[in-house]
Amino acid sequence: MPDPHRLVDTSAISVETESPLELATRLRRHVEALAGDIGERHVRRPQALHAAEEYIASEFRALGYEVARQTYRAEGVASSNLEVTVPSAGGASEIVLVGAHYDTVPGSPGADDNASGVAGLIELARFLRDAHCARTVKLVAFVNEEPPFFYWGEMGSRVYARAARARGEDIRVMLSLEMLGCYVDAKDSQSYPPLLGMFYPDAGNFIAFVSNLRSRRALAALVRAFKSESDFPAEKLASPAIVPGVSWSDQISFWREGYPAVMVTDTAFYRYRHYHAATDTPEKLDYPRMARVVEGLAKAVRKLADDAE
Repeated sequence: MPDPHRLVDTSAISVETESPLELATRLRRHVEALAGDIGERHVRRPQALHAAEEYIASEFRALGYEVARQTYRAEGVASSNLEVTVPSAGGASEIVLVGAHYDTVPGSPGADDNASGVAGLIELARFLRDAHCARTVKLVAFVNEEPPFFYWGEMGSRVYARAARARGEDIRVMLSLEMLGCYVDAKDSQSYPPLLGMFYPDAGNFIAFVSNLRSRRALAALVRAFKSESDFPAEKLASPAIVPGVSWSDQISFWREGYPAVMVTDTAFYRYRHYHAATDTPEKLDYPRMARVVEGLAKAVRKLADDAE
């Protein structure tokens, strides 16, 4: 029986011409495949981890990309980062890199954390595949972001960032897509680390852009680009990495190698009560608003990639 999602060919749809409903529908399909059909995925469930890897690779290939695998072993399990490249128009070496991790913590199907980020990554690949920007764009699905690998050498983004530095790659900014699917309009639905709540909204209906202090220029440029292309509510924070949550994703691997990096997030446990829980399931996410965020990110990434200095 044909897959109902394949009955209409949307492969040529651009961010300028498609309806928000079409994008929201595709985002939901990706999240349901990863967090519903596959579910909990990590090295202690290697079959599920590899099924997620193959799903992402097959989606990239369906868009016409050649997928490069960076494979290593973690706790004896073959683990792969998946990279696709949108070449620059003139062969420039400068890179804008966007990444999202596809593993979960044990016990959680990981719809928001982080099937939502991976879904956004796949759709960015769709929007950007025919772009001819001044800078190269690389899109990477990272493995093994969650504990017990977080902060340690077998973290997928750590393996990738070290190799990029060893190759001398000129990564001008890295965007870490970390939970994109939860938006709440209710008053007091948003919490913060101590004192920050005095300066930010009390409703969790915005997307947040977060960096360390060394990446504050890259943060400012990304937020300017996003706000020039989208009216979706957005907040930014450049902070010492010690503030709880600021460094808790793949951006830390790039900070450690001296690259500017920014986390794009719905703020995780500061808003989403299903964080790292068995209840982090696909129906919890707000796909229409997630689609608006992804559309804005697609346009912002293209703008950054066209801004070669």
